[in-house]
Amino acid sequence: MSLRRWVATACGVITAVAVTAVPVHAANPIITTIYTADPAPLVVGNTMYVYAGRDEAPTGTSNFVMREWHVLSSTDAANWTHHGARANIATFGWAGADAWASEVEPRNGKYYWYTSINGNGPGWMNIGVAVGDSPLGPFTDAKGGPLISDSTPNSSGLNIDPTVFVDDDGQAYMYWGGYWGPRAVRLASNMIDTVGSVVTPTGLTNFWEAPWMFKRNGLYYMMYAANDTSGCVTNSNYACQRYATATNPLGPWTHRGVVLGQVSSTTNHAGIVEFNGQWYIVYHNANAPGGGNFRRSVAVDRLYFNADGTIQPVTQTTTGPPPNPGTGGGSGTNIAPSATASTSHVSAWESLAAINNGGTPANSQDRSNLVYGNWPQQGTQWIEYQWPAARSINRSAVYWFDDNQGIDLPASCQLQYWNGSQYVPVPGQSTCGTAGNVDNVITFNPVNTTRLRLQITSRSGYSTGVLEWKAFQS
Repeated sequence: MSLRRWVATACGVITAVAVTAVPVHAANPIITTIYTADPAPLVVGNTMYVYAGRDEAPTGTSNFVMREWHVLSSTDAANWTHHGARANIATFGWAGADAWASEVEPRNGKYYWYTSINGNGPGWMNIGVAVGDSPLGPFTDAKGGPLISDSTPNSSGLNIDPTVFVDDDGQAYMYWGGYWGPRAVRLASNMIDTVGSVVTPTGLTNFWEAPWMFKRNGLYYMMYAANDTSGCVTNSNYACQRYATATNPLGPWTHRGVVLGQVSSTTNHAGIVEFNGQWYIVYHNANAPGGGNFRRSVAVDRLYFNADGTIQPVTQTTTGPPPNPGTGGGSGTNIAPSATASTSHVSAWESLAAINNGGTPANSQDRSNLVYGNWPQQGTQWIEYQWPAARSINRSAVYWFDDNQGIDLPASCQLQYWNGSQYVPVPGQSTCGTAGNVDNVITFNPVNTTRLRLQITSRSGYSTGVLEWKAFQS
């Protein structure tokens, strides 16, 4: 939610309505037809989604009025489509009011929407989780009650602002908290239960609220709102975005500096994501016509890293970033069609030629073109590209095959390259996604190699398959 020092008024439950996607303008704020706040970006294939709460406070109101969460999307980070409300307080039968900050995390072919929401039981703000089969839902309550509440041992002083991160080994983590109370816990593989004790992370200097976690080049980053006057803001009613880094997902964290300075609203809530080879920060301010501290709007700007991995302070703009459409999965040319493919196993009635024949699947069940599958093999299998001469490669994208029978989406995957003597993981690899119905983009530091290998580990009892696997020349 990004609470400052005000208490939200109770709001009546609303019901979901069908909403037609509407184009919105290319500038900051990215939408001005309604007020939006607490944005959380997510990249799925060639689309960036932004999940945000809706500010409904009337003019002159001094409280938050928030009852629903909206979704926006873009294929170039500049021009946006508004998909309307995709969840609201009626999504959670146990909810009272107050639809505060949220974030969506994909896993196991599902999309889990973690929310800050008022409950009917003891305590004030709880964290709930809804689930859907696509980034746009529909979403339903995944648990039937809070994931985190005031009754959770060692919960925060205010249980708000969840950020969820799934590491390369498949372990998921959730950070949250307000009132200077950061908290963290491991999540089960089902993404709706916690594992072990809630811990209090250390090193998040001057933490106030709004954590956001991501990983880059093997280093963990935590961005969060702070309201101190030691290089952050001149008035503690406002906030900046500080950040810290760690070599372990649970810390300890080392404070690095300020990412985003004071914005025009008192609250400051942001997320960071890489999209089409460029990093972006998504945040909110009060810059829309009629805007204010309780009538905020989402903005997007570019973000840059220094060579040592530190983040350059963000320049806030009114124009927003220039269009960055990418090239169907990444910058550069898809060189997969020029490679010779090989595999550990291919089913007798399916074809290895499917992976680099240039097909454009409609979904993961699409059999209109060739398909590759390794049934009945289980465990870890691989597919590989080889070129007659070394190529510089820094990006890949894989579209998984799922026949709803013996072949399912994988449990995990890893991209490797031939270093002249053996296969090793590509350096700085981003998450190897396992979502269905999308191109799962993998970015990494450029490698110069003649061979690229995708290792695929199946879920228990299933085999795996691929409809198209792209490799992009840097």
